[in-house]
Amino acid sequence: MVKKTSLSIITTLAVFSVFSCKKELLPKPSSQLRLDYPSAQYAHFENDCPFTFDINAAAIIKEKTSCNFTIDYPRMKATIYISYKPVQQNINTLLRDAQKLTYEHVIKADDILEQPFINKDHSVYGMFYEVNGNAATNAQFYVTDSIKHFIDCSVYFYAKPNFDSVMPAASYIKNDMQTIMESLRWK
Repeated sequence: MVKKTSLSIITTLAVFSVFSCKKELLPKPSSQLRLDYPSAQYAHFENDCPFTFDINAAAIIKEKTSCNFTIDYPRMKATIYISYKPVQQNINTLLRDAQKLTYEHVIKADDILEQPFINKDHSVYGMFYEVNGNAATNAQFYVTDSIKHFIDCSVYFYAKPNFDSVMPAASYIKNDMQTIMESLRWK
């Protein structure tokens, strides 16, 4: 009887030792998604429109209608929309519409930062808006010379507006939009 009990104990220990020799499981450390985009290389864009600007060479520009463009970023699922309107004694309406477009996002936005832009040497004046939060657009701007020309510009992502997810792409494109605004010249 003692032999059977000790044999049973040895067998049980052998079975446990075979099945218990697995690697110790450790929780994975928390991490974040890393999105690397190439350094922006800018090229001068000019056509028959009454303005010129610099554009990221990695972006795809398409003219939609007379002097209205889309700038596509397929890798980031984003598009910048540039709209040109001639000023015909309607500067107040154009400014009001551009500001209204920005502030329609206030429902979803955490905050909207306004950054005035003044380039007296080239008569380019405007406002850059950085929209933080889960809004449909993260950046917009308008520029004008107050006499002949008016341009408004905004970026939209083709993804659910989750600011944390699109933040790296939004920062990259925001820099491109600031370059467009700062390099814009009237002809």
